[in-house]
Amino acid sequence: MAIITEEPEENIQSQKEPESKKRPKQDPKVSPSLQSPPANPFVFWCYLTLLVSLITFLASFSFPSSVDPKSWFLGLPAPLRHHYSKGRIVKIQTFPGSSPVEVFSVERGPAGGEVVLLIHGLGLSSYSFRSVIESLGNKGVRAVAIDLPGSGFSDKTIVVEEDREVGPLGRFWEVYDDIREKGVFWAFDQIVETGQMPYQELDKPRVSQQKIIKVLELGSEEMSRVLDQVIQTMGLAPVHLVLHDSALSLSADWILHNVGLIKSLTLLDTATKPALPFRILSVPVVRGVLLGVSYFYNRLIDSFCVKGVSSLEGEVHRVLLKGRDGGRATLGMARKLNSSFDVAEWGGSGKLSSVPIQVLWSNSYSDEWSKEGNRISNAISHAKFVAHSGSRWPQEEVADELTEEIFKLVSSLPKSVRQVEDENTPNHIQKMFNEARSDDDHHQHHHSHSVEGHHHDHGHAHVGGAGGYTDAYGLGHGWAA
Repeated sequence: MAIITEEPEENIQSQKEPESKKRPKQDPKVSPSLQSPPANPFVFWCYLTLLVSLITFLASFSFPSSVDPKSWFLGLPAPLRHHYSKGRIVKIQTFPGSSPVEVFSVERGPAGGEVVLLIHGLGLSSYSFRSVIESLGNKGVRAVAIDLPGSGFSDKTIVVEEDREVGPLGRFWEVYDDIREKGVFWAFDQIVETGQMPYQELDKPRVSQQKIIKVLELGSEEMSRVLDQVIQTMGLAPVHLVLHDSALSLSADWILHNVGLIKSLTLLDTATKPALPFRILSVPVVRGVLLGVSYFYNRLIDSFCVKGVSSLEGEVHRVLLKGRDGGRATLGMARKLNSSFDVAEWGGSGKLSSVPIQVLWSNSYSDEWSKEGNRISNAISHAKFVAHSGSRWPQEEVADELTEEIFKLVSSLPKSVRQVEDENTPNHIQKMFNEARSDDDHHQHHHSHSVEGHHHDHGHAHVGGAGGYTDAYGLGHGWAA
């Protein structure tokens, strides 16, 4: 007789289904509706677009928009606009193969006079010497002052192309820039037109050539190129060189290699360290406060640079230093200063023995500063020490005093002999000149005057139209506050 036994229901079910076909047990606590669906790139792009739009919206309230060049220029103090209207632009290269850099210059006096070139220290500009060059010009001297790249009205940034590896974060900012430029719905239009999702491989790094705006930071090597090209372009050699503050540290190497171009050298309150305390300005938050508020900036330079500075003069220096990344550019130049520069070693090298040198120094700023002037003068054996009653930075009330001492040195030396190189005139231009000379007397006089005017303007053209303000709006790479 057969014996029938019953097996548990679970064993029977397991025999019906092979082990390989068993389904994994599902946690009864997890609802099937909570399981993640397959990734949808369209949804990802929607969220990314909303995120970028939100960031842009919030940034518009957190950060003020850049001021256009025209508004920035018209917002400058009147003395600055007036100073710019009297200047001209010289284009140079601070780095081999780089794009040109615009250097602002202003000059007074006859073209055939002795040339005095004034170089300002860090934190200042040619505006500081406006009265000095005016007075020198009235004395028959061709006085020229420039704004070093990174300072004043000269370019403070340069556009360079670099190969850079763009990682996930960089790719995100590329998407961010595209959405800001092309609109929020640009990505969706791309999907409809091409059927493809833009930036699908957002997380994969790649190498791309990008145009980057870099702050101009001059070292001694770049300074040598600036002086070479400015002197050559403007036809200044030989020059009576006036160096103020940290300009000596920047120009020392160039001077030793170009002694033949220098008629005399005036060291105006020069030092191995600039008067402006860049250690304080190196702290971003502190720099923002000092350059952003006139009162605090005036107190800063009154303590370290110039006694009794007027509110207008302090505001002019602050605006020029702050605008268009001037603060960062000047700070970068301060970091590049040669901290090991030795005036005694430089002055005793023997190369300067034929160059007349005077040390023009403040005797009323402080006792410590007066002692420093004597030390600088004693370090250069043949240098003449001359005291003035101003501060470490030039002041309007002592401009005539500084002018007189500079003019005494210039006028005491033999007059310079400049060699003018003859330029070969192209045949078709010479033919035009010959035809002009063959006209009647009236037209002959007219053309001759125009030709002479052309050559004069080519060498000494001033920037700007009526009032000198027009071209200022397009200076350099844009004027952002």
